[in-house]
Amino acid sequence: MAPTTPSHALGTVPWKPALAKRAFFLASTTTLLSTRDLALKSDTQKITLGVIFAYMVAIFILWNVPYIRYLLWPFKMLVIAFHEFGHAITCVLTGGKVLSISLDPREGGVTHMQGGRSGLTLPAGYLGSSLIGALLTFCGFDIVASKVASFVVGVCFLLTLWWGRRDWLTLATVLAAVGLLVGCWFIAHAEALRYVVLFIGVMSSLYSVWDICDDLILRKVNSSDASVFAKRYGGSSQCWGVIWSIISLGFMACGIIAGIAAFPQTRAQQQDDSKHFIPTKF
Repeated sequence: MAPTTPSHALGTVPWKPALAKRAFFLASTTTLLSTRDLALKSDTQKITLGVIFAYMVAIFILWNVPYIRYLLWPFKMLVIAFHEFGHAITCVLTGGKVLSISLDPREGGVTHMQGGRSGLTLPAGYLGSSLIGALLTFCGFDIVASKVASFVVGVCFLLTLWWGRRDWLTLATVLAAVGLLVGCWFIAHAEALRYVVLFIGVMSSLYSVWDICDDLILRKVNSSDASVFAKRYGGSSQCWGVIWSIISLGFMACGIIAGIAAFPQTRAQQQDDSKHFIPTKF
């Protein structure tokens, strides 16, 4: 009879009922905590989810109905600025140089760059604006977080303003957005700012998805980030459009889930916290 080798000598852990019970308890506790974190603990969270849904429906309607779609035009230009900022900042981070940013009245934009890694800069427009949208959606669950987000957005706008300083539409869009954010600080102790940040976040997330579908999947426009990416790295522009859309929706879902888990405070608690974080008189 051949000698047997103990199981622990082979690198496996011998089965122990106590160890199994402990592992089951830890797994159950982790699941329970995760479920509790995602439970809607306040009416404010429920209202925020309802507002997000209302925003999604309104954006979808305004996007597709003739004439009234122009109501979205200022916000479209705003998220296009996010799109171009995604290209620009990725170019800088990968060793390139941004020459200029321009926004077009026909709802387009272009970033002129030198150098950088095109494998990252090309998808960074859609994915970057989607990530910004997800972060703003996350911050839109809380007033103080929205205040912090407004500073970060302001820095992004200043960089965009610097790169696009020769383009009048870029200047006007950025200055109008900054004015809107500053004005909302003085409405109900910045509670209005929360809903504006939330709307910009939802708009930025959905714009990326809808623009990809509208230009690449439905209209099959040739001159796009995805078409250039496909020519350089293989695949089709439609395929990359679908992949980027799925990633964008994933970003948005993560932003909503994180917002529910991180901000369970009631409306009164949020307003009280806001009064102690760069307070305003109104």
